[in-house]
Amino acid sequence: MLFNSFEFLLLFLPISLIGYFVLGRAGTVYGAAWLSICSLFFYGWWDHRYIALLSASIVFNYLAGIQIARHARGPTGWTLLVLAVVANLALLAYYKYAGFFVEATRLLTHHEWPALSILLPLGISFFTFTQIAFLVDAYRGIASEYRFAHYVLFVTYFPHLIAGPILHHKEMMPQFDDRRNYTPSMRNFEIGFTIFIIGLAKKVILADNIAPYANTLFTSSESPSFLVAWGGVLAYTFQLYFDFSGYCDMAIGLSRMFGIKLPLNFHSPYKARSIIDFWRRWHMTLSRFLRDYLYIALGGNRKGATRRHINLFATMVLGGLWHGAGWTFVVWGALHGAYLIVNHAWAHLRKGSAPAGALERYASWLLTFLCVVVAWVFFRAENMDSAWRILSGMAGLNGFALPYGIAVRLGLDDAQLATFGWQVSLGGGQAMVLNYFYAFICAAIAFLCPNTQQITRHYEPAIAERGLGREGEALLTWHPRTGWAIALGLLGAIGLMSLGRPSEFLYFQF
Repeated sequence: MLFNSFEFLLLFLPISLIGYFVLGRAGTVYGAAWLSICSLFFYGWWDHRYIALLSASIVFNYLAGIQIARHARGPTGWTLLVLAVVANLALLAYYKYAGFFVEATRLLTHHEWPALSILLPLGISFFTFTQIAFLVDAYRGIASEYRFAHYVLFVTYFPHLIAGPILHHKEMMPQFDDRRNYTPSMRNFEIGFTIFIIGLAKKVILADNIAPYANTLFTSSESPSFLVAWGGVLAYTFQLYFDFSGYCDMAIGLSRMFGIKLPLNFHSPYKARSIIDFWRRWHMTLSRFLRDYLYIALGGNRKGATRRHINLFATMVLGGLWHGAGWTFVVWGALHGAYLIVNHAWAHLRKGSAPAGALERYASWLLTFLCVVVAWVFFRAENMDSAWRILSGMAGLNGFALPYGIAVRLGLDDAQLATFGWQVSLGGGQAMVLNYFYAFICAAIAFLCPNTQQITRHYEPAIAERGLGREGEALLTWHPRTGWAIALGLLGAIGLMSLGRPSEFLYFQF
């Protein structure tokens, strides 16, 4: 079931809200149990066969967590933790990486192994990582709430279940046990609907409309020319941005209607002036998980600069593999690992230098954005050959071509273009103009406008680090007033009219 579908908005959501608040009056356990059942139904709408898998994972980790907590920080607890984490990773490896390992083995041994046909359970990466974090917190002695109904809700809570954010036990359990959150609040509905509508608009108006231009490039077997390659890559760059940003907003808005705050997961990452800053803004809960449960576990920066760089690189490669089983994801993660190593080295060299001037800040932002865009090619490409073809086009190695219709309107002929090494291509002029037009609109919003967290900053829409989202105080600020109601009503109406062609969120595949 999709957030951007009529069955969700007109049936599932109202029924879930009514049952949650009615049963919640009798006790938090009843409200939590109802919302857990609704969340399992939400998950089973995609494929009911995997409800049993999700349920078994929940029961296993719940029981394991109790035993680990009883032996917190002790050798027995450590042994139980290792066994439980290995079991979770084995489940994830089978469903997500078995096919990849078989293919890699075939390439290395030149032996024809039978192909595996395994349907990837939706959201398995998210509910597995959420529960691994719970197990580690149980061992550390910081996970203290073990009522089963609340734990089931912690894992299955539908706003986060399919595509995140990755939750921490200590953030959510106090909210699930707070009776005030089981009482309807007009303020929560106002904030929730506002954030949800903004997220819906990002998805159906921006991401879905620029998506065809990205798909045309990445599904083609032809070698693209310079403008075609850059147009398609920029289309994907902004499609992914607004698709994921839209999902994060919708999840936060939906959760707020239930009185629950989710952790902030997206904070204008394309405004980042370094790769370090980018990863503090993009998929923030995944970055937090990789830092707290992988990078630090590998030794972090405690064993010297060389070991720190190795740990960074390994963390990002594994983060790439978390997104998908394929060499393109490995390369994407490796690129970001290399970016981070260079970024940290540069920061060390500049330590103690004068603050960056305006030109240096602009150059830092542009370089960061270009590095991210290049890496996105591997993230989206269907295989390595496709990625190299597109990168060759972006570098101008596949030639420079201008559609005939554009050349005519610019008053240029074949001879004039040839003097600059360009040629005229037939067709594609209107599509190219629309591609770059949509990319320009998306860029203006991503680079210049405040994000949803900043717009609603006076109402604490999500769990965020102190001070985060305070930039842009003089820009758009939401308050429950008539002008905002009219604007959001129009935006919501446009969003609803676009629901005739609902599309999945890109992060559903991870």
